[in-house]
Amino acid sequence: MKDRLAHEDTTHPARATLRAAAVTKRFGGAVALNALSLSVPTGEISGLIGPNGAGKTTLFDILAGEQHPTSGRVFLHGRAVESAPTHERLSAGLGRTFQIPRPFAAMTVLENVMLGRQNHIGEHVWPNWLAFARVARIEAAVLAQAMELLDFVALAPLAHKPAGILSGGQRKLLELARVLMAEPSIVLLDEPAAGVAPALLDIIIGRIAALNQQGITFLIVEHNMDLVAQLCQRVFVMAAGELLCEGTPQQVVADPRVIDAYLGGAAA
Repeated sequence: MKDRLAHEDTTHPARATLRAAAVTKRFGGAVALNALSLSVPTGEISGLIGPNGAGKTTLFDILAGEQHPTSGRVFLHGRAVESAPTHERLSAGLGRTFQIPRPFAAMTVLENVMLGRQNHIGEHVWPNWLAFARVARIEAAVLAQAMELLDFVALAPLAHKPAGILSGGQRKLLELARVLMAEPSIVLLDEPAAGVAPALLDIIIGRIAALNQQGITFLIVEHNMDLVAQLCQRVFVMAAGELLCEGTPQQVVADPRVIDAYLGGAAA
């Protein structure tokens, strides 16, 4: 990990937790991202919007480490990570949720959350024999942390139920709790409002705002502009694999380029 995170970002202010620099992604002859650059400010909630096919998911995959760029750089806390795999980026503070969460359905809700803990000493064979008391104390602390997070996302009453019984909105809350077990400094949220009932959406919005108040940075891909307007201080707009513009929610929805991009996408 040291080698893959060794290069310092000396070209941008330290206030950016996550930065894409001239990122291009090609799939054969198709260009999904074209020299795209953006910076996610530390401590803010930023939104990423654009018509279908704009390249938002590809960008998220590259930022999270599930794909690698054809060219360009990705910096996390000022360190180059474009060649680092997903688990190393998670250890460095970057968590990610998905539009369609897939929990381990047969495991309990609590067990699903506990899986999010990183570098648990009990995962290794010898400590379980040679440091049993220490492992037991850590296991108790992990259990307490998981229950606290389930309470935070309003799922504590379902802690011992199989995750397969959860609704779509509850699965998104479960996934958020599991990501938080890794204690990330930045979370990429992929359409947290998609398919979620209004009551649960209010809970999700409230929890994101509360986590941001605690210092966690967010980048959110979302089509629900009400959510974007409520939560985001800054919005990035993508179209055809490029960054079209950025600004406050009020600024971007009034930008003629944004209106044209959405209307053009709908017409196509």
